[in-house]
Amino acid sequence: MKYTEEMILQSPSGYCMPFEEEKNKEVTLSKGYGELKDAVTGETSFHHGIDFHASHRPLAAVASGVVSSIGTDKEHGVYIVIRYGKYEVTYAHLANIFIRFGQKVKAGQTVAISGNDLHMEVAFDGEELNPIEFLTMLYGNIQALGKSGHSAAHEFTPFDGEIKTRYDRDKEEIEELMLRFLPVYMEDLFRGEYIVPEYTEQSLRNVFTVGAAKNYFFESMPSMANPLGIGSRALPLAGKVQNLLIADFLNYLALRHNVYLSTMSEEVKKNFNPRQ
Repeated sequence: MKYTEEMILQSPSGYCMPFEEEKNKEVTLSKGYGELKDAVTGETSFHHGIDFHASHRPLAAVASGVVSSIGTDKEHGVYIVIRYGKYEVTYAHLANIFIRFGQKVKAGQTVAISGNDLHMEVAFDGEELNPIEFLTMLYGNIQALGKSGHSAAHEFTPFDGEIKTRYDRDKEEIEELMLRFLPVYMEDLFRGEYIVPEYTEQSLRNVFTVGAAKNYFFESMPSMANPLGIGSRALPLAGKVQNLLIADFLNYLALRHNVYLSTMSEEVKKNFNPRQ
């Protein structure tokens, strides 16, 4: 497709590719756009986007935009749609989401974490496009602004460290529950239909107060994915935060949906109050 002037994306905050390459973790295209033939059955089907082998990568907003949809369905799993002018870009099969419906985003802002793979779709003015063409245009914008001396792209560097939590043995089950319930959880929080318990909120305040006192923050150069600039010294702090956030998510599932981890004992389940 030849891009007209109308189709060139304009962005006050600059531009950024959807994800950054990491050392020793190559990203490959696993499925292209268009008609695909099954190697086993020989049947053909139309693939409306592109897929990457990009396991649990931070995903960035590519320009200035607005979150136009957050949801989950059988085909896309957990997904988000961000509108950039007349473009709508979909990230699907996500493990986590950091934005809410209607939120404004800027280039380089971390908006989600991919699952085992990333599915991406692009539409312009309601018409479906090959995402590769969109990414090519985006890369051209970055290069053009870079050569003109303007800051075109915003880099984001994932936090480099392995965070251990008390829920590690249930990691796969928790991730499956997040795929099913995270959008609803975020929506209930946003609407005030679920209130984070006071002890959880106070515990988070205490953790960050201790972190500030011990100079855990701004140990490394801040980035969009790591705005506090935390390094390896902050792993215990990050682990405590993860424990609190996971515990709150499980608390929400128990109170609002009567859903529990399979490893929870009956005694633990009785500690949850019945749904009001």
